[in-house]
Amino acid sequence: MDYEAHFKAQIAALHEEGRYRVFADLERKKGAFPRAARHVDGAVSDVTVWCSNDYLGMGQHPKVLEAMREAMERCGAGAGGTRNISGTNHYHVLLEQELADLHQKESALLFTSGYVSNWATLSTLAARLPDCVVFSDAGNHASMIEGIRHSRAECVLWKHNDVEDLDRKMAAIDPARPKLVAFESVYSMDGDISPISDVCDVADKHNAMTYLDEVHAVGLYGPRGGGVAEREGLMHRLTVIEGTLGKAFGVFGGYIAGSAAMCDFVRSYASGFIFTTALPPALAAGARASIQHLKQSQVERARHQERVAKVRRRLEALGIPCMPNPSHIIPVMVKDPVKCKQISDWLLDNYGIYIQPINYPTVPRGTERLRITPSPVHSDEDIDRLVNALSELWSQCALSRVPAAA
Repeated sequence: MDYEAHFKAQIAALHEEGRYRVFADLERKKGAFPRAARHVDGAVSDVTVWCSNDYLGMGQHPKVLEAMREAMERCGAGAGGTRNISGTNHYHVLLEQELADLHQKESALLFTSGYVSNWATLSTLAARLPDCVVFSDAGNHASMIEGIRHSRAECVLWKHNDVEDLDRKMAAIDPARPKLVAFESVYSMDGDISPISDVCDVADKHNAMTYLDEVHAVGLYGPRGGGVAEREGLMHRLTVIEGTLGKAFGVFGGYIAGSAAMCDFVRSYASGFIFTTALPPALAAGARASIQHLKQSQVERARHQERVAKVRRRLEALGIPCMPNPSHIIPVMVKDPVKCKQISDWLLDNYGIYIQPINYPTVPRGTERLRITPSPVHSDEDIDRLVNALSELWSQCALSRVPAAA
């Protein structure tokens, strides 16, 4: 086989379909988020980022940066090994305590990313609960799907956010078998929110564990930033709450929170935890500072929701089709992969606005979109430039508009 020819042909096919992914070479500017410098062929230009998962700008917060500097001075750069072999730093211990407190659980366990925490935990739980059946929401993230697949446990898909379908499918399984219901709170591409209480009701009815991915909700919802489950007073009903430190908390890493026995079980058996180098102490210190701040401060969350509402209102007033949802994510529906990429390129090249196109397989074909994530630090002027640019490009591409919102 001609391996190189095969690789090139597969990449060429992505180009032809309009879904080849190009990485923008950006340099974040400390203290100036959402501003960044874009590097292209030796030239540098300023851009405004509108698609960051650093939802609250905490990656630039003085408390976070100071905590990281202090930890770096005390401990140096790396952790020095896996958690089992000299890599458990006191900052890891303090951060896990902070996370357990955030979610009102007995314990928490750190991982190197949100992807790894999902993959390692789900694969371990489902593989080591004898004859386990996993009930996975059809909209679950790739990390959850891969974890379940790796476990080799039986997996039953239930229709997205459809608790009646979940109930029917759970009723068809032997009541004696262990069961695990895996779902998310905020789904990152459509921005919809799951009916957590109703899912817990069905899970309780069938004596099932519940596993909730809150990566797009922690820091953003609830009086202390514990996520949608905290906002709705449901954290105590969930067996496992999984989250990330790399989105609203602005740093890096993933985690789970739950009972002491469950976290110890995963710690002891999950290869994705056991055999990987621990987070650098400075990252753990920065994440802890971010969580501590957002437990106390409502300013960032309030400003964030106001900015989201304003961007949505402005776009809807111009007939730019936005998928309706109750979250902070604004999907602008282009529904054409080539035009989606063109608009993204034009925004970046001609307006200094960066929004990455979202195409298949991240979303189904025919639902291509620009995923806009306003932050508390986007100004009114930023919003004006974004809305006006999108309106101009919508007309240039002859894309349909929807009736303007009243």
